[in-house]
Amino acid sequence: MTDHPILKTKRLLLRAPVLSDFDAYKAFYASDASHMIGGPVAVSEAWRLFAADAGHWALKGYGWWTVTHNEAVVGSVGLHSLPQHDDLEIGWNVYTPRQGIGTEAARAALTWAVNEMRADRVVSYINRGNAASVALAETLGAHRESDVSSHNPNSAVYLHNLEGYRA
Repeated sequence: MTDHPILKTKRLLLRAPVLSDFDAYKAFYASDASHMIGGPVAVSEAWRLFAADAGHWALKGYGWWTVTHNEAVVGSVGLHSLPQHDDLEIGWNVYTPRQGIGTEAARAALTWAVNEMRADRVVSYINRGNAASVALAETLGAHRESDVSSHNPNSAVYLHNLEGYRA
């Protein structure tokens, strides 16, 4: 799996990150909206994160998508498995809160993970204070599996129920 698939939902397009997406990405990471995932950060750190997200596809055959709505970049969603992680993780960033964008994008990514990658275990490492991400994970069918995470000591592990995503 080295091609970067394009996923379409009723309202969204999930596609490969391109250089012009970095403006929205760095604006998000420079804002207080990124505080639950380590932000705000300097432009150089935002670039490192952006490049890592885009490069995950080349290294692992899966990774992050840029999420667009009516051709505007509204966030990112992706699958990653870093050396310090115990499991395949799905994560999401919605740059400007919009009704249901994160849920819709994450459902598309989970469906792809289950049916194309044949993933049988997907988690989200979520900062315990991030009520919006906890609610999104629970909407997706995840439950809190553990308060201990290899990702971050402030994160809990949410295990996704993948049965509803199988084709």
